[in-house]
Amino acid sequence: MMSLKRIYTTVFLVILAAVIGSVALTSWYTVDQSEQAVIMTFGKVEEGISEPGLHFKMPWPIQTVETMSKETFSLQFGYEEKDGEIVEFTNDTKMITGDENIVLADMVVMWKISEPGKYLFNSDDPQAVLYNATSASLRSIIGSTQIDEALTSGKAQIEVEVFDLLTSLMETYDIGISITSVNLQDVELPNEEVRKAFTDVTDAREMENTKNNEAKRYQNQRMNEAEGEKDAIISKAEGEKAERIERARGDVAKFNSLYKEYVNAPELTRKRLILETMEEVLPYAEIYIMNDDGNTMKYFPLRTENPAPKPPANPEGSGNNE
Repeated sequence: MMSLKRIYTTVFLVILAAVIGSVALTSWYTVDQSEQAVIMTFGKVEEGISEPGLHFKMPWPIQTVETMSKETFSLQFGYEEKDGEIVEFTNDTKMITGDENIVLADMVVMWKISEPGKYLFNSDDPQAVLYNATSASLRSIIGSTQIDEALTSGKAQIEVEVFDLLTSLMETYDIGISITSVNLQDVELPNEEVRKAFTDVTDAREMENTKNNEAKRYQNQRMNEAEGEKDAIISKAEGEKAERIERARGDVAKFNSLYKEYVNAPELTRKRLILETMEEVLPYAEIYIMNDDGNTMKYFPLRTENPAPKPPANPEGSGNNE
């Protein structure tokens, strides 16, 4: 029969082997490149995240380790894709725009675990919190956006504003989640009739913009042509101005020259001017000087060896016989 001492010794050795085995098995842990770990001492989270590799800790139950992925996760808001099929959640995506129109909007949110301790213990279901925060952010931004912008050119701005608001909510909730990006998938009208009506309105607006652009192009063309004509008229006027100024200067110079001649020989110059003026005024006339006795005498005809041609005959057959 086995003695009591031997029984105690056997039990002690079994317990010691169990303790040693537990220490040997729970005093180390490994972290993969795609993982992050958090150590808890008697349930209290220690600060810091372990780097990839082999690490040692105090044995269970003093310290325990929780490992989580460092990858970026995708949250599909408003729909779910399973086995290649998309299931839409219309009640989640139906929203009212700033001008009181109804649209359907869904979104993909990319997120990751930034603080594992907070992710584990600051919320019972952090992914549900993220989903509800995404819904609140998207509804808030859509609710302050006009339907035209939401359906057309305003999608990028909606994404920026949703990202900022959702990031702010995650910081407020402090659940260890960080947002990397948000992508607005679709914003559409709830039924076919409304879609058709909006399409007609959009087409009319695009036609209006096209006509306005064509009118502006025509206006700019006409304005450029008018500017060119204006510059041409101004240039021509400036040329005529310069020509008339030079002609006036020439006339002044000619007058001054005649005046000098007139001062030296006034009577001769006066007669000369009269004869030259008569030659210009009556280029085809012959001048005769009358004596006091009334006899006509050709005293000094103003002729050249090659007289100028006679003016054309009067169409009515009448002429001068002087």
